[in-house]
Amino acid sequence: MKAHEYIATVILAIPLCFGTKAGLAQGYDSDSPKPKPTFQWPEGKKMALSLTFDDGRLSQADNGIPLLDRYDVKGTFYVCPGNMSKRLDAWKMAAKNGHDIGNHSIVHPCTINFDWSKKTALENYTLQKMYNELDSANKMIKSELGVEPSSFAYPCGMTFVGSGTNLKSYIPVVASLFESGRLWLSEGPNDPLYCDLSQLTGMESDGKSWEQILKLINTAKTTGKWLILAGHDINTGGNQTTLLSTIEEICKYAKDPANGIWIDNVHRIASYVKAKRAEPPSTAKLPD
Repeated sequence: MKAHEYIATVILAIPLCFGTKAGLAQGYDSDSPKPKPTFQWPEGKKMALSLTFDDGRLSQADNGIPLLDRYDVKGTFYVCPGNMSKRLDAWKMAAKNGHDIGNHSIVHPCTINFDWSKKTALENYTLQKMYNELDSANKMIKSELGVEPSSFAYPCGMTFVGSGTNLKSYIPVVASLFESGRLWLSEGPNDPLYCDLSQLTGMESDGKSWEQILKLINTAKTTGKWLILAGHDINTGGNQTTLLSTIEEICKYAKDPANGIWIDNVHRIASYVKAKRAEPPSTAKLPD
């Protein structure tokens, strides 16, 4: 085949790859029939929902936890231990009242591409260094709050250490230390039948209105999935902030039995999923 004939053939083939719904890069098709849910949530619930927040920020202790307590909703708070000191009594009470306190590392390592993360860049980590930090954070949280974290949230949603040919996933490290690990800025809810508990999807709640969140809830409900919302500050507005008004509407809606939602912290739902799938306790070890 001559060069110009080959090029013409390739050009003609391009629409076969990209011109149909089946060829979309990520396979999204909102018009296709939704599969009927097969996973059985407790008490006939149609889906599960968890509210999670990162870093252990002041607004979580000051605004968020009192609001959740008002509706008897248990959240999951992934804390960096050093952030708890200014509200230590509030965090102790939160843990005592059934809120799930998770691990979010000590120094919040992210990619070196972020200016603020250059001194704590994941590119400069090893698996052993990450294991040591997460284990130390667990011990600090246990010492301060009297609870041992069962869940971890990946800072910046990033799951690697090293770079180039030395890059490795630290998901196995998380699997060896925790019942579950949560990602960030994910694009869909978790399928309880198949999801990897060490890399649960987390969909952003920051900046979203109740109407936007309701769409996510309805999608998860239709397919019987587990929606994990992930935010940071809890207030009336601002950068990286989940709106108090949105959280209140979520609580009202989820607590209404007619809506068929099991709203609970990550640990309780993850434990249920593991039991339902008859999975044994993790025996993962730190990889070489």
